[in-house]
Amino acid sequence: MTFDEIYFEHHKMVFNLALQYVQNIEDAEEITQDVFVKVFDNLNSFKKESNIKTWIYRISINQSLDFLKSKQSQKWNFLTSIFRLNDAKVKFEPTNFNHPGIELEQKEGYQKIFDAINQLSDNQKTVIILLKIEGKSQAETAEIMNLNVKALESLFQRAKKNLEIILKQKG
Repeated sequence: MTFDEIYFEHHKMVFNLALQYVQNIEDAEEITQDVFVKVFDNLNSFKKESNIKTWIYRISINQSLDFLKSKQSQKWNFLTSIFRLNDAKVKFEPTNFNHPGIELEQKEGYQKIFDAINQLSDNQKTVIILLKIEGKSQAETAEIMNLNVKALESLFQRAKKNLEIILKQKG
């Protein structure tokens, strides 16, 4: 399979997954580009031990999480340089919600849900996105996350419980 074929077949999946993490079209486009640069650079070393789609999912998840961490770090550095905060922890605020296809009156509800999802740990966020937003099966999600199905189920239950707690706190 050529790189062009891989890109054509998987670019929408990568973009949509990145969009679930960052809720911003421009950032999702940047992540998508970064993912396919990595795919191109590492295509010859792909061992075919897993499906190429699974491999690309893993790269996409890692790039999305790295992007969020980088953005959080940039905001932290900016704030500490301005305010000289050494001990205070500055909470990362995600960019404005910019998800296509959602009607205006639903935007606020979706924003609250995504804000809550963004407060979960990386693994909990990933399991919610893959199972509930992307609609992946447990088996697919377990393979993508490199977990067994039992561990995935446990992780999902913890994520659901934490998400409920966060949403109740926000009222």
